[in-house]
Amino acid sequence: MMHGISPEESALREAPSILTIDLSALAENWRTLSRKIGRSECAAVVKASAYGLGIERVAPALWNAGAETFFVAHLSEGVRLREILPQAVIYVLNGLLPGTAPTFARSQLRPALGSTPEIAEWSDFCAAEKVDLPAAIHLDTGMHRLGLSVDETLRLADTRRLLAFTPSLMMSHLACADEKGNPATERQLAVFTDLVRRFPDVPASLANSAGTMTGQDYHFDLVRPGIALYGGAPIGGGQALNPVVKLQARVIQVLTAERGEGVGYGGAEHTRRETRIATLSLGYADGVFRSVGSSDARPGAAAIIAGRRCPLIGRVSMDLMSVDVTELPEGAVERGDLATLIGDGITLDAFAAVAGTISYEILTSLGHRHLRRYLGG
Repeated sequence: MMHGISPEESALREAPSILTIDLSALAENWRTLSRKIGRSECAAVVKASAYGLGIERVAPALWNAGAETFFVAHLSEGVRLREILPQAVIYVLNGLLPGTAPTFARSQLRPALGSTPEIAEWSDFCAAEKVDLPAAIHLDTGMHRLGLSVDETLRLADTRRLLAFTPSLMMSHLACADEKGNPATERQLAVFTDLVRRFPDVPASLANSAGTMTGQDYHFDLVRPGIALYGGAPIGGGQALNPVVKLQARVIQVLTAERGEGVGYGGAEHTRRETRIATLSLGYADGVFRSVGSSDARPGAAAIIAGRRCPLIGRVSMDLMSVDVTELPEGAVERGDLATLIGDGITLDAFAAVAGTISYEILTSLGHRHLRRYLGG
C-alpha cells in the first residue's frame, strides 16, 4: 500500500473504463429461474467465456448458487471449464469434431451429437475403449442449423440398441422464442414432443432463456438459460431479471465548442448552440460499437453523468467518444469523473437497441481493456 491507497483503489483510479460484474445478481437470476421451473433442472450456458464476463468467476458463482449442469460451445471451452468445476456435468454444444473423442473422454465432457457421422464416431470410440460414455443427441426441430432431421431421429429410435453408448440427453434449440407469439415456436414444441416420446428413458431439453420464460410446456427435464442469467431480456419487449453488468468510462477532458462546429471524425454531428463536451476514454476497441454514435440525422446513445442522462455527440472512435454535458450545471463534471454507458437506469437491452443489435452481441464484444470489477458471488 502506497501513501494510504490500497492496490485496488489505485487500480480503480488508473482505469480508463470499468466493467462491474455483479455475481450476486447473476446467482439470484439463476435461483429465480430455478424456482420458476419447478421440478425441472436449471442448467447454465457459459459459452464464450460466460457471455464475455469471465468464465473463471462466473461459473463458480453459478455452481455455488446450485447449478450442476453447464453448456459451452467449443471443446476448448469445456476443457477450461473442467479445470474450474471438476464435478460439474459439461456439454459441448458444437458437437464432436473428427478425432476429438479422446479429449472429450479425458476431460469427462459430453458432446452434443447432431449428425449420424458424429453418433457413429462416438459409438465406435466407446466400443473400442469398452466404455459407455454419455452424450447428448441434438435434434433439428425447425432451426436448420444443427441436429438430426426428423427422419434421422426416427431411424435412431429404431436402431438405438446398436449404439455402444447411452444417450444422456435429447435436446433441440428454439429459433424464435424471443419473439412472443411466433407460431414457429409452437411448431418446434410439437415436433420435439413427438420425437422425444420415442426415447422415454432419456431426459429431454428444449428451452433456452426465452423458452424457460414462455411456459411449463417447454421445460421438459432440463432448461438451458443463457442471456437471462446475465441481465438481458429473453423475450423482445419483455422484462429482464436483475442487471448484472455496469459499464463506466472516465472523463478525460471537458471542452467548449461554439455553435455550428463539427464534433469527432467526419464532423458527423454539429453543435446547435455553444456546447460543453465531455470526452470519455472509451471507444469501439472496447466493444462499444460505432453505431451508438450520433449524427445530424439521428441521435445516438446516452451516458449518465452526475446523475443525469446526457446524449452522445458525434461518432465513436477507437478509444474515445464525446458526450454533450451542456445541460449539467457548471462544474458538475470534471476530468476523472465516471460516466455510465450501461447501468444507472440504462439497461443492457436499451443500449443494444440503440446500437441496432442484441444484448448477446454487446456482452460478448466488450473488450479486455476495461478494469473488471467483480462484486459478490
